[in-house]
Amino acid sequence: MPVLIIALLIYARIKKVETYNTFVNGAKGAFELVLGIFPYIVTIMIMVALMRVSGITDILVRGFAPILNLLGIPTEVSELVLLRPFTGSGSYGILKSIFETYGADSYVSRCASVIMGTSETLFYVATVYFSQTSVKKLYYAIPLALVCNLFGTVVACLVCRIL
Repeated sequence: MPVLIIALLIYARIKKVETYNTFVNGAKGAFELVLGIFPYIVTIMIMVALMRVSGITDILVRGFAPILNLLGIPTEVSELVLLRPFTGSGSYGILKSIFETYGADSYVSRCASVIMGTSETLFYVATVYFSQTSVKKLYYAIPLALVCNLFGTVVACLVCRIL
């Protein structure tokens, strides 16, 4: 990392870029971005909390578990699969719980670990990217990303089963 930073500074010097001013302008832009997406992020966090507290998550897990089992996804990771697209920190909490219950080296824990590494907090990322663009029609982006997330999860569990 230090080599990369030094190389970047040398390159900026060669191109005669004012690195400090550029950095400050970038920081200003980041602050504006945070203010712009803050309401969207708060909405997602509240929705996830309400889903868990109200029991909707448990109902969804019980409803989707047979379908996920059919696809080769263990029932024990169903909650992780359903909540991962919405929340990163909540997903890490579920992962920790899976580790504590089944041990870090079990098949279920390996599946959960690979799911965490291969999936994304889809709605958070979509919120950040799409809130700053002129794209407002997300008809295909979100469903396609969810399908890809599910496909990655199926493949992750299959690879864990083989290894």
